[in-house]
Amino acid sequence: MTTADLLAEGELTVRGRIRDASNAALYCTVSYDGREAACIYKPVAGERPLWDFPDGTLAQREVAAYEVSEATGWGLVPPTVLREGPYGEGMCQLWVETVPDGELLALVDAEEPEPGWKAIGLADVGEGRTALLVHADDDRLRRLAVLDAVINNADRKGGHLLPGAGGRLYGIDHGVTFHTENKLRTLLWGWAGEPLTGEAVEALKGLEEALQEGAALAVRLAGLITPAELAAVRARVEALLVSGRHPEPTGEWPAIPWPPV
Repeated sequence: MTTADLLAEGELTVRGRIRDASNAALYCTVSYDGREAACIYKPVAGERPLWDFPDGTLAQREVAAYEVSEATGWGLVPPTVLREGPYGEGMCQLWVETVPDGELLALVDAEEPEPGWKAIGLADVGEGRTALLVHADDDRLRRLAVLDAVINNADRKGGHLLPGAGGRLYGIDHGVTFHTENKLRTLLWGWAGEPLTGEAVEALKGLEEALQEGAALAVRLAGLITPAELAAVRARVEALLVSGRHPEPTGEWPAIPWPPV
């Protein structure tokens, strides 16, 4: 049984609530045939309405983000499924136990980042002072930046980056993704305008094929997002391959989420 099967078919038991989550997020265990894992269950009934996303669709978008992540081969999103639970249908995602890792984000009193860091922008730190917000020049973050561009992530905050065992880095909280309009809002702008890596180009080519009409990924996404949103995913992948570069802020939408962490 895969982890996704366990999440989908196991008995879900609520253990507590994540209090600082913007939508209802319940800490649970899921068990099946002697196997157990910790997970997060976000029922659709606990989603707060948003002005720019259809009501009751955030759980499906979280699952869609996992499906796209898996198709890249990078495994950037913890296993995530859509299932029935104690409070109705919702998304269920494997809980990630974080481990100590190198610093990924920092505020520095400088005009330019040091080697090993990429500049995001200036941040107001109070009393009329600013500091440079930077993120690590880390291949794992760079892969996430590409994934976010594909799924049109409108909320890539620092708190959504979870270092896991074995040097893995996961991204979570993908409810505001897959909009048809450009809403990319992220802390990972350090590579904006730079050429994509060869690895990223190959992953995008694989996605392009996997998103073709009738392909398995396209069929799964069609059950989670609208036809227009699926067409927009295809268009974003094509645009990235044509440009060969990381996207840049358009100025039409706030480029950095608030609060950033």
